[in-house]
Amino acid sequence: MDSSKYLIAVIDAPGDERDALTRAITCRDMAVLAASDIERLPDNVALVVARVGVVPREQWALLAARMPTLVVSDSREDTELFQAVESGLLDHVVDPLRHSELLRRMIRKAVELSALARERERDRARLEELNESLETHLALLRMDQQSGGHIQRRLLPVNARSINGVRFDYWFAPSLYLSGDFLDYQSYSERFSAFYFADVSGHGASSAFVTVLLKYLFIRWLNEWDGQAPERLAATWLKALNRELQDTDIGKHATLFVGVIDHEAKTLHYSLGAQLPMPILVTDQGLTRLEGEGMPVGLFPDIEYPSLSCDLPPDFRLWLCSDGVLECLPGKTLDTRLMELEQLVSESDTLERLRDRLVQTNALLMEGEAADDESQDRNALPDDLTIMMVSGFGHAD
Repeated sequence: MDSSKYLIAVIDAPGDERDALTRAITCRDMAVLAASDIERLPDNVALVVARVGVVPREQWALLAARMPTLVVSDSREDTELFQAVESGLLDHVVDPLRHSELLRRMIRKAVELSALARERERDRARLEELNESLETHLALLRMDQQSGGHIQRRLLPVNARSINGVRFDYWFAPSLYLSGDFLDYQSYSERFSAFYFADVSGHGASSAFVTVLLKYLFIRWLNEWDGQAPERLAATWLKALNRELQDTDIGKHATLFVGVIDHEAKTLHYSLGAQLPMPILVTDQGLTRLEGEGMPVGLFPDIEYPSLSCDLPPDFRLWLCSDGVLECLPGKTLDTRLMELEQLVSESDTLERLRDRLVQTNALLMEGEAADDESQDRNALPDDLTIMMVSGFGHAD
């Protein structure tokens, strides 16, 4: 048989009527196989045309479930015709020899619909398989992300630590399992301590990998420092880090603040690369933003970073925030949100108090503007959020 033809099985009693029905169905795109029962039908049959009275009543449902079936009858009044149709057969034709063209059209349509149904079933099964595989891979990815987040947190320094009378506190809140925000602080000697505050572009694993590099380089370069020229250390470190990120060619850059505290001279030596918001220094004299500006680290080659210094009084609080904090504040402009942040900082003597005020402000913001389409993106944490407070000098180690 030509493989391009449909194989149609005709179940009818042997004789002239079956032969006539076979000839009526046979055409250029359909080949016909005559059979007297449903037991010997091959698997490649596309459709069955069965005559009422030849197939036992109890086998109609079995035949309908096995393959697409049309039933033919010589009379519309035949009681078995209705029983056959109710068993789930596709359709019926009365007096098929008289309506042979209609019968062929119905066969073609039924075969096409059956092929489409089988294709849909294959697609559904394939889709279920793909969904199951996707769920498995997502679960593995989630586990990897959770494990990575746990490791990243282990790399963070001990919270609420005092170094030579200066206390370091932080709040670390990633928007995902892994964060592009990171910080560290280390004691170099009784005179010097160093710290940095970083916000790597993007979110997730690639940004978190850069924070691991920052941690490694910070400790390595601090160990290599000879303790001389502390005023140049932060700028030198940022320049070297900029070169490292350029050389890795991973398409990541970061905003950073690097500080070196001279505990004897009560001085902060620092440098920064596109830090936003700017660090805020709170003293008995009031609140001030630290001066200076610099390019993002890792974005442009051969960048020089500023070497800056400021005096630190015996009682001070230095606040560093990632730009995710700005998403928690009201206001339609950057300046408005920065002013709101400064107001909250001026009213907060501990990191916990600032954190609670931010949470409260953000909750009121979401409640008050829930109907505003421009505020809908604030219903979830859109960015990593990190706050660091450096205070001194009267803390016990």
